Amino acid sequence: MAEVTFRIQRCDPEQDGKPYFKEYGFDVPEGFTLLDSLNHIKAYIDDSLTYRFSCRSSICGSCGMRVNGHAKLTCMTQVMDVLRPDGSITIEPQGNQTIQRDLMVDTSLFWEKMRAVKPWLEPDPKKGVPEKEYRQDPAVFNSFVEESTCIMCGNCVSDCTSLEQDANFRGPAALAKAWRFDVDDRGGDQQQRLEMLVEDGGIWDCVRCNECVEVCPKTVAPMEAILKLRQAALERGLTNSIGARHVTVFTDSVTRAGVLDEKELPAKSLGVGNLGKLIGALPLAFTGMVKGKISPLPHKPIPGTEDLQRIRREIEKEATE
Repeated sequence: MAEVTFRIQRCDPEQDGKPYFKEYGFDVPEGFTLLDSLNHIKAYIDDSLTYRFSCRSSICGSCGMRVNGHAKLTCMTQVMDVLRPDGSITIEPQGNQTIQRDLMVDTSLFWEKMRAVKPWLEPDPKKGVPEKEYRQDPAVFNSFVEESTCIMCGNCVSDCTSLEQDANFRGPAALAKAWRFDVDDRGGDQQQRLEMLVEDGGIWDCVRCNECVEVCPKTVAPMEAILKLRQAALERGLTNSIGARHVTVFTDSVTRAGVLDEKELPAKSLGVGNLGKLIGALPLAFTGMVKGKISPLPHKPIPGTEDLQRIRREIEKEATE
């Protein structure tokens, strides 16, 4: 037994102006999960506390919440594993979604983004619907098996820093699901889905903060799936986007001189079609020159650049064999 203070965010949008925290304390038995604790509070202390749960076995994903600032499934989180030195635990609803009440959020945004990436198999337009069941090579299945373990809990969406800044971003869960269907060889027209994902709000808007990987209760690793989608887009010639040009310019610049040419990167990444953004970046560029970060002169190759160029040639040769 251990005395624990649960600091829980409460909010009834119809009555409360802003969310607030309420504390509940009791002696927690050994082996209690956070969900056990919430159920105890609701049953014996405050029956007005609202939250979601169902399976209690980390399968349904409905009990995702923020615990001490990071999303977790409360059914699989032991109290003692997240207990702070002062004997407290803070529980809040998932982030990046609208609060319905207390710890329960509106998941409409999550499902809208999921549906937008068309997470289903579409038959080949040339072959039509197959007459019998597909046979699939186990190696192909193994290439997307990790992404198939997603239980739609929304933890990655909750803690996504890109989504926090841009509501238009597809989000890690939807993009991981998109990769799962893009690599599935039973699908017919994956190119159309990928073309959609290179647009604004798609695969190039992930800032690779790794939060989605850290909070995923399974083995999905959404950020890794997004990086795979980026590679697939480049390999299929989908290079006419800011993100794709950024990768190309960055790689070419470092290969040419061994260091990144900071003045070249934004200009070529944005392109002439984004003149307004280029003009807006001028004050930052000027500051970089004053601080010595950006050189107005072309970079001369540094020692070891030839080795870097050789390594790149060997990698590209290996990729084409």
